[in-house]
Amino acid sequence: MNIETHVGCCGFVVAQEQYFRLFKVIEIQQTFYQLPRLQTAERWRKAAPNDFEFTLKAWQLITHEPSSPTYRRLGSRIEAAEMDQYGSFRPTAAVRDAWARTAMFARALGARIIVFQCPASFRPTAEHVGNLRAFFGGIDRQGFRLCWEPRGAWPSPLVHELCRELDLIHCVDPFHSQPEHGEIRYFRLHGVTGYQYRYDDGELERLKRWVGQKATYVLFNNDSMKEDALRFLEMTRGGEVSAGG
Repeated sequence: MNIETHVGCCGFVVAQEQYFRLFKVIEIQQTFYQLPRLQTAERWRKAAPNDFEFTLKAWQLITHEPSSPTYRRLGSRIEAAEMDQYGSFRPTAAVRDAWARTAMFARALGARIIVFQCPASFRPTAEHVGNLRAFFGGIDRQGFRLCWEPRGAWPSPLVHELCRELDLIHCVDPFHSQPEHGEIRYFRLHGVTGYQYRYDDGELERLKRWVGQKATYVLFNNDSMKEDALRFLEMTRGGEVSAGG
């Protein structure tokens, strides 16, 4: 394809060495639950080919409330008195520190894109919109491209306004909604009916038409993500990629 398209999976679905042979990009998921040690980022970067690209999800301490079940995978315990300091892009020292540590890991990994995935409970209230403006308007972006994936009933005009104002790439699953703003497109494919889903050829052909319009990242995040991503690569690159690696 003439338009640059980056295809991969959300997480290492096979051993790293094999993954690096199959794909040129990955979205790291561990960073959402608990940031690994910086030495881990350095080791991954060293093991990957020079032209391999890492993207990653921002730490949940920025986006999710401590009541989220995802906090069960957090490496440390949040004390009851500190519960109101985390999540929802709050203007707190705890959230700012979580961003600084996320950015530090991303730099060690050589990543250029960081994804902020929000829960459906992060609704378009005045407080949440204010938090978004304060957070993205106040942090040192350090040259990163920042993608925002809102969930729930966010009106499209408001998403467009915020992404344009705050220079955010609107991250979407294109089978559920279309991006409102961004110099590039960043697609996360969660399965049309849920995680246990396999995309058919017709759906991948539709996806091919969508990505032909602008430079696009296509990250599969469904049960058959490896197989679907390889099929899509073959469809867009004339069969140059083989499943065997």
